[in-house]
This record gives sequence, C-alpha cells and structure tokens, in this order.
Amino acid sequence: MSLIKSISGIRGTIGGCEGDGLTPVDVVKFTAAFTTFLQRSKADGKLTVVVGRDARVSGPMVDHLVVGTLQGMGADVIETGLSTTPTVEMSVIGSHADGGIIITASHNPGHWNALKLLNSNGEFINDAEGKEVLRIAAEGDYRFAEVDRLGNVREEHDWIDRHIDSVLALPLVDRDAIARAGLRVAVDAVDSTGGLAIPRLLRRLGVEQVVELNCVPTGLFSHNPEPIPANLTGIATAVPQHGCDLGVVVDPDVDRLALVCEDGTMFGEEYTLVAVADYVLHHTPGNTVSNLSSSRALRDVTARYAGCSYSAAAVGEVNVTTQMKATDAVIGGEGNGGVIYPALHYGRDALVGVALFLSMFAQRRLQNADNVLTMSCLRAEYPQYVISKNRKDLTPDIDVDALLHRVAARYEALPDCAVTTIDGVKIDFADGWVHLRKSNTEPIVRVYSEAATADRADSLASEVMQMLQ
Repeated sequence: MSLIKSISGIRGTIGGCEGDGLTPVDVVKFTAAFTTFLQRSKADGKLTVVVGRDARVSGPMVDHLVVGTLQGMGADVIETGLSTTPTVEMSVIGSHADGGIIITASHNPGHWNALKLLNSNGEFINDAEGKEVLRIAAEGDYRFAEVDRLGNVREEHDWIDRHIDSVLALPLVDRDAIARAGLRVAVDAVDSTGGLAIPRLLRRLGVEQVVELNCVPTGLFSHNPEPIPANLTGIATAVPQHGCDLGVVVDPDVDRLALVCEDGTMFGEEYTLVAVADYVLHHTPGNTVSNLSSSRALRDVTARYAGCSYSAAAVGEVNVTTQMKATDAVIGGEGNGGVIYPALHYGRDALVGVALFLSMFAQRRLQNADNVLTMSCLRAEYPQYVISKNRKDLTPDIDVDALLHRVAARYEALPDCAVTTIDGVKIDFADGWVHLRKSNTEPIVRVYSEAATADRADSLASEVMQMLQ
C-alpha cells in the first residue's frame, strides 16, 4: 500500500491500514484539516467548498466521505459529481466558493485515488499553505461542528456545460473555421470524465465526425491511464482506420492533452503546449512559461515573435502559474500536455487546449489552397527535440541535496554551461539540457535530458549520471 502526503493534497492506494493506504480515516482527517485551514483564512461567515470527482471505482466512496466531513466541519458543499479537474477549478471561480476538493489520482492506475486541494481562486494551494494543512492533519488540530451548525449540500451537475460555454466564448476559439474545415476527430477518454466533456465540446465546436473510444465513464480503465505513446496503441490504430484527421487523448481528470497524427504517430505531449502557444502568440503576443523539465521548443517558438520572452519555473502547476503571473504570460503550462490559458483560468485545462488547437489547425487548413494540411506536416514545422527520461537509484543514507549541490558547482565552473538551481539542478548546454530532481518519496534522482536526437539526449544524461556515481 502507498500513501503520499504532499503540499497539494494526499494520494494513495485504496485500502490498507490508516496512514499506510488511502483509507476512510485518512480521507476524513485530511478533509477536516483542509477545512480548518480554509476557516482560519476566512474572516467571517460560513464556508462554501466545491467537490468533484473523476470516474474511478473508489470515487463514490471517497466523495461521500469528503462531503460528509465538510458538512461535519460546518461547511456548505457544492457537489458537481462526475467532473474534470479544470471544471472544478472553474466552478470554484464561478460560484465564488472558498475552496475546492478534486477527488482524482490524475494519471495514476485505477487502484489509486487522491484529494487535490484548491484555494478560492480555483488554483492549487501553494507550498506554505500545503505545509500548514499537513501540520493541522498531523496534530489533529481541527474541531467538528455542533449539530445546529452542520453544513448543507447543493448539487450542481451542469458545470461541464458551463465550462464548455466559457471555452466557446473565448475570442481565439474559432468555431466557424472548425466547422468549415470538416474535421474528423477520434477521442480516447480512458473510461473517465473526459468522455463526458471532450466529445460534447467537439460537437459544439462543429467537428464533423467524432469517433469515441473509451468514452463511457465506468472508471474501469481500458489501458494504463497515463497518456504516453506506450499506452495509446488503440487510438493510434483507430485514427487512420477511421480516416480521422487527428486523435485527442486525455487523462482521467482531463488536465493533460495528447494528440495523435493522421497516420497514427504521436504528435508528442511536449508539443501540445508548443502548438497552442504558437497560435496564441500569433494573435496575442506576450510572454510564455513552462517548467524546467519541459521541451526547449517552447522557448524557440516564443523567440519567433518580436518582444516575447520565455521563462522557466520549478516543476509543479502552482509554480508555473506563479511564474506566469509574475511575467504576465499569455500562455504557459507543462510539457506533459498541460495547457494553462489565463484568459480562461490559471489551471491546466485539456478542454481549452483542444479548442485552441483545433482553431489553429482549422484556420491553417482553410488557408492551404488544397485544404490538405496534416498533423504530421504541422508537427514537422516545430523545432525537433527528443527527451530522455532516466533515474539514478541511491542508498537512503546519501544526502541528495549535497550531491546535487556538488554537481551544480562542477558545471558552474565550465564556460559553456548555464546552471539553474531553483528546482534540483538544470544544466543547459548549447545543444541540449539535463535536469536532475530528487524524488520526494524514494531515494532516487530523476534525470531528464533533451537534445535534437535521442542519442545525444541519452549521451548528455549518461555523462551527468556518471558524475553522480
């Protein structure tokens, strides 16, 4: 069994003993701690907290526990039911709620679940706030309400439609172009709530034909839910088989977006954000942000636009959004397919990613005299990089922070390297980079590298891993 307590919430495997897996006791404890944190941040009045969940089999059980605990703490609840992470974020904003809890383990397998915690802006709580929630939970520093102060529950199951309405109202979403382009799109929603949101969005955008794979939200995932190439063989076959122009893949909570080309090859998770950013910058020039482990391609595309600059943030959505606000970025996100478009809200959102990408793709096809622009041709227009992901196992007695400090010092002494230490150590070379981050749960260092070829990316990683050894 596994239970991981972090600043953004709690996630774990269902069952086991308290503190070992994600048990009902753990769910109640952390929900009570988060409610207490919100209560102490609110000057007066009763709390309102939004709750939503993905389609995991354990979802209803965890949802009942969360809602009951919120009521028991004296908070009113807006229950959105089956939803997506960005939809819950939008509902916190739209309801003027004090916070939100999303019940989802994102791309983790079906025996996992989690509580993701949102502030009153519909954004993930920050490091200091997360540590305070963990402290409250560890010390049992919470108190349940008396019977005459219990919270109430209001069900609002139309938030996916409201979310779609908000996406369609964006100036850069071009429904007319999408309808005129006559697109055929396949969707793999991995048997979760993306099946409620993405096909509905596509049809309202005017997509001519939608081919649905795994779009019934049973929570019985047909394949590993992480949207990486090894897990997407089904849609890779379906796209050319059905004559689709592209495929759309989301994870169970619909904050990550991967795309499939017309021939069944992967467009590349890293390039979802790159392509969307290209479209946004073309119409609204400004700054961009991604995390340190994301592709250099976003930096290169940003540099194509005069007066626009790119900056990198530490890994983690809250770090990216903080940097986006600091630099007034018009688009940002993470290389795992997470698009953050602040004109809608500050959160990774596959729905807005789909709408913006299809708007760009449709416009480009209509501008092409023969209307034959393909996804693979579009992908070839962007800088070509390959990311290699490795890990270095360490013994528990090793001081990882000291080890990374020594690596940073070694490369800082070299003339052709730029070293960044805001999140582990990132070493930028002229033709690539290596990013080393320690795991919060295991005695390992994750080693990500990128270059123009797989051989060069592996070579850069190998060089740094040898230095670690």
